[in-house]
Amino acid sequence: MLRQEKIRMIHDNILQVNRLTKTFDDFVAVDGIDFSVEEGEIFGFLGPNGAGKTTTINMLTGLARPTSGKIYYAGRDYTGNIKKAQPLIGTVPDENNLYEELDGFDNLCFCAALYGIRKTEREQRARRLLEQFDLAEAGERPFKFYSKGMKRKLTVAAGIIHGPRLLFLDEPTTGVDVASARQIRSLIRQLNASGTTIFMTTHYIEEAERLCHRIAFIVRGIIIQAGSVSELMRQAQQDRILQFTFAEGLEVTRLVRDFGGQFPECALKPLNGNVLRIHSLAPVALMPLMQFFDARGMTVLEAKIITPSLEEVFVKVTDVKREEMKKEKEERKK
Repeated sequence: MLRQEKIRMIHDNILQVNRLTKTFDDFVAVDGIDFSVEEGEIFGFLGPNGAGKTTTINMLTGLARPTSGKIYYAGRDYTGNIKKAQPLIGTVPDENNLYEELDGFDNLCFCAALYGIRKTEREQRARRLLEQFDLAEAGERPFKFYSKGMKRKLTVAAGIIHGPRLLFLDEPTTGVDVASARQIRSLIRQLNASGTTIFMTTHYIEEAERLCHRIAFIVRGIIIQAGSVSELMRQAQQDRILQFTFAEGLEVTRLVRDFGGQFPECALKPLNGNVLRIHSLAPVALMPLMQFFDARGMTVLEAKIITPSLEEVFVKVTDVKREEMKKEKEERKK
């Protein structure tokens, strides 16, 4: 019900990006991308490492100058001077950017002062956010003594101290424990329900599926697919997937060759030593498959239908192997 209410609140574009490009000498980090973020939504920006996510955010928040293209906030062109858009936007980078020696309260007050908020008002806002983010008891402790989850929450609080209409969140739950990640996701929902538009990057596909209204996939600086979560899921569910687990290892080269000759309408994808998946856009009869495996002395331990997830969409459209995604996630946790 809450999701439906939020969708009804969405109207007009708070952010519009046209042909945005960023090059570093001969390297094209972001290659002429176009997208929009509607006011009131949670917009997910997904892609593998080096895809151009952080470079895009840096351009949108004024930390990097675009090589070409246009950036509009609330219908106004701010490309040449993003600083003028600062009252509209808040930023939470992927690394904590607060002062280690200052306590939580003073960090928030300092950030509010940068936006010209008067002392009485900024102190009221700081106390209110410490309560809202369950950091009141830690408010008088130096930031350097906070846990990773507490640091992340305070950094989010600092990003909204001035009441922005649009909040950029770069990898909001990376490196924090499960309980803190759950709290941060809850805070994101609360902020959005109260009217804040969210633009977030994340490596955790299931997180995007839970939180986002719409998602754009970026690979090698190019947006290759965008749409609502429901639209992307409908596309994925057109692909029928059967997964087989065998008692023995697979002779992949010969198996793929034989399979393609007998089932040209299907695609066979080995996952590891003894598991493979069969993809098809048309219904697949199980018995001919079982006969195919039996004729080659392959013992099937398990056969099951796989319901495609948003991760399946991501893997398919970005051509990123599942094992590479897992490796990237583990590296981000270190």
